[in-house]
Amino acid sequence: MKTRLLVFLNLLLFFSCNPKNKLVIDTDELKLSKVIALQKLDSIRIDYLGKSTIHDLDPESRTVLFMEHKESFEQIIIADFDGKILSSFSKLGDIPDGYGRLISTLRIIDANSFIAYAYNGFMTYNKEGKALSRVKLIEFHTPNYVPMLMGYGLEKIGEKYLYINQDSPVNNDYSDINRYSEMYLLDLLNPATGEKEPIIKIPESSIFRNGKYFFRNAWDPVFHLADNKIYVAFGLDPTIYAFDDNAPYTLDFSLPLNLPEYNYFKGTDEYSDDFSFFGLRFISGMILNVKKFDGYFLVAYFPGYDLMDAEIYFENKSPEEAKIFRDSMQQKYPSRIAIVDSIGNVINDFVPKGLEPRSMLVRNGELWMMEKSDEEIERDYFRLFKVGLKSEN
Repeated sequence: MKTRLLVFLNLLLFFSCNPKNKLVIDTDELKLSKVIALQKLDSIRIDYLGKSTIHDLDPESRTVLFMEHKESFEQIIIADFDGKILSSFSKLGDIPDGYGRLISTLRIIDANSFIAYAYNGFMTYNKEGKALSRVKLIEFHTPNYVPMLMGYGLEKIGEKYLYINQDSPVNNDYSDINRYSEMYLLDLLNPATGEKEPIIKIPESSIFRNGKYFFRNAWDPVFHLADNKIYVAFGLDPTIYAFDDNAPYTLDFSLPLNLPEYNYFKGTDEYSDDFSFFGLRFISGMILNVKKFDGYFLVAYFPGYDLMDAEIYFENKSPEEAKIFRDSMQQKYPSRIAIVDSIGNVINDFVPKGLEPRSMLVRNGELWMMEKSDEEIERDYFRLFKVGLKSEN
């Protein structure tokens, strides 16, 4: 075990083998320049006691769709922008119109209905919970992972939906270096037929095509649709890739991100299925969300541990010591947002005050984010903020 641990500590050198990115600022230019920052424009407060997960919102119908997820209980709740609960019901379990288990967050269709992508197929319900339609999936595999988070759900592309490819690890041999060139990272879903079409592989210019091995899910994509493009960031790769949103979905351009203090795993020459190898996921920098808004890219990211903290992470600790260390690292490495212009310049990089970076969601041309809250404190309400961009000195 000690030898194995030393191997992984050596792997961590990849986090710091290159100098950290630094922003060089000319103080004379600073007096004349302006930066782009986030500005809270409006808010929604919904009084609800429990741990809520925001699935979707719709500014047109002024509707918020959220759920309370527990081990054997899931409640769907629909509220309006004034905070009034309109309906509440459950579709979990062995019931005729149940969805089985969700594969993605729920998605609002219009003022009167929403769709669930789930084990039992594409299930459409009205706002009172009545099932309107069901289309079975043509092909089903137990998903690799299901990100139940605001900003990570289905995105409309024509009459279909774009979503992450969730192939089970059972179907993949990640010890095969050729796997990186074969994997499809996104699926095009047809809710009318139950079919899915895998699209978009990792580009040749990506770090994942450099002949190195990476821990599983290091390439998990986040994406956004705008300008007739599919903008994708693949996991820890600090690059935005722009693909045409029509077949054959060719790569139009890539935009490297010069994120300050971004520490990410750069691969290793040997693959390992040891748990410690997968543990690198929790300390490596990772792109968490990407949105194109008002002519800028908004990039939410986890900065990753520096080498010293990465080494401490793998040291043996008591449960109490491990908790203290994790809590201190959450304070030291909060998730950030970088505002990037169309040619890749980082205009601003910051920890957004009171907002959850990864929750960015664009609906009807509006940018919305969740209020950041203490996970250990259960509140009897939650808030969502409509956010815009502003110029400031």
